[in-house]
Amino acid sequence: MNIEEFKKIFLEEISKNEIQVKENQIKQFYNYMIGIIEWNTKINVTAITDEKMFIVKHFIDSLTINKYVESSNSLIDIGTGAGFPGIPLKIINPNTKITLVDSINKKLNIIRDLSSKINLEKLEIIHSRAEDLAQKKEYREMYDIATTRAVSNISTIVEYMLPFVKVNGLAICMKGPNFKEELDDAQKAIEILGGKIEKIESLNVGEELERNIIIIRKVKKTPNKYPRGQSKPLKEPIR
Repeated sequence: MNIEEFKKIFLEEISKNEIQVKENQIKQFYNYMIGIIEWNTKINVTAITDEKMFIVKHFIDSLTINKYVESSNSLIDIGTGAGFPGIPLKIINPNTKITLVDSINKKLNIIRDLSSKINLEKLEIIHSRAEDLAQKKEYREMYDIATTRAVSNISTIVEYMLPFVKVNGLAICMKGPNFKEELDDAQKAIEILGGKIEKIESLNVGEELERNIIIIRKVKKTPNKYPRGQSKPLKEPIR
């Protein structure tokens, strides 16, 4: 796919989200996609290698939460994988400080390489477990927004997310179609960790993907003992 073909599909899809995009940003999206697909021939970075599906399921899906990000100063993307939703949000919001966190460094090295090539600034890429990073004072309750996209169950991910969020900030969970039982099970965890469900948005991305966006408002400080270490949020979710 050349850049003109990319631009036509990308602009058609992004217009549905009423997002304004500049010419240089289109080039950044295109070069990031080409870079990920090229890296994918050496390292398993993404299961999605069809270019049109990549645009929809990685770029457009990531940007479904942009309306919350565009008025914020800082965001942390936990379990970023190949950089989603963090990199698309960074391209569209160049002045927002964005931190990407993952425990798999080989994927982060790819993001470091590609983000440098497309000239992204105010981007921090950290190899760490979220539960370790959230106990460091320079990261704890320092972000307007924390995001995750389809990472683990909600009870687990809110324990990773909410400790990073400032009081009155947002934790945004991006989930697929089968989230309601997870959310019911997570009610106690959300309350204990200082959150309150503000709203849930459900929408279709492209023709195949159902995206549910769970917006959790941080209403009070998270107790210091959270998040727990030794993978307890995953093995023993708060119930």
